[in-house]
Amino acid sequence: MGTVTTADPHASFLADRGAKVFAAGHRGLVGSAILRRLLSLGFANVVVRTHAELDLTRQSDVEAFFAAELPRYVVLAAAKVGGIHANSTFPADFIAANLQIQTNVVDAALKCGSVRKLLFLGSSCIYPKFAPQPIPEGSLLSGPLEPTNEWYAVAKIAGIKMCQAYRIQHGLDAISAMPTNLYGPQDNFHPENSHVLPALIRRFHEAKACNAAEVVVWGTGSPLREFLHVDDLADAVIFLMDHYSGLEHVNVGSGSEVTIKELAELVKDVVGFQGKLVWDSTKPDGTPRKLMDSSKIQEMGWKPKVPLKEGLVETYKWYVENVISAKK
Repeated sequence: MGTVTTADPHASFLADRGAKVFAAGHRGLVGSAILRRLLSLGFANVVVRTHAELDLTRQSDVEAFFAAELPRYVVLAAAKVGGIHANSTFPADFIAANLQIQTNVVDAALKCGSVRKLLFLGSSCIYPKFAPQPIPEGSLLSGPLEPTNEWYAVAKIAGIKMCQAYRIQHGLDAISAMPTNLYGPQDNFHPENSHVLPALIRRFHEAKACNAAEVVVWGTGSPLREFLHVDDLADAVIFLMDHYSGLEHVNVGSGSEVTIKELAELVKDVVGFQGKLVWDSTKPDGTPRKLMDSSKIQEMGWKPKVPLKEGLVETYKWYVENVISAKK
């Protein structure tokens, strides 16, 4: 895919720290990390709104917000997210809400006339179920999606295509980033709809708290997975806002793999669970391997900084101080 090469007379993103930045979705795992990173870099005019203050699915409200605030930059991390159960149970909610959020924000960013750059955040679930490994950006729309979350994936694919269309037709500098599996502070530790890493942290912590003899984990532990600390993603978002202005979306991953068995042993060690780890091989393993090809962003000069164990120690500390303490 081509790149819009019109010369930009404006200052780079990092040289424009006094400008107004709208960070959409600032209370979630991704948005909160982006907000922390912006503030730590000295961006003094970051605008945020809670869902109660601004419902991004309501077009008129979004247009009024953009007309009043006139942000120069937009980072769109707001989305309706959930696990397999939620996606299967509420498919209409997932496709409708995400399409509405994206459409309203991108269109209002164009109409208000003040936005110089917008970054849209997607997900690795946009890729086909049987994509080549590692998964390159060019795999998009090359095969059928994973059926369990296709509603969310289709909405995210539409978001990428919308950014491309608004760039082609209107010259809006809209870019898209696709992160791999994320973890870190503000993650979802819910017993029924959390992802594998926070689920393991919660289960080992609960087993430790009640002196359980063992923790049983589904499968053989052989599948390979990639994890990226959310602070590394936030760093990549800033990097792309400053360095990238292309039509094609950009993968953001750690580039390193770990087996589910290695991950479980690492979490067990970080949590301090002294019991036994048992694998129930009668249960399914899931996809054998899922790794993003992040060579594009790495060739631009970005690399992740947070080692997995260090990130797990920090995430567990946050879980104990914020989730467990809140229950007491």
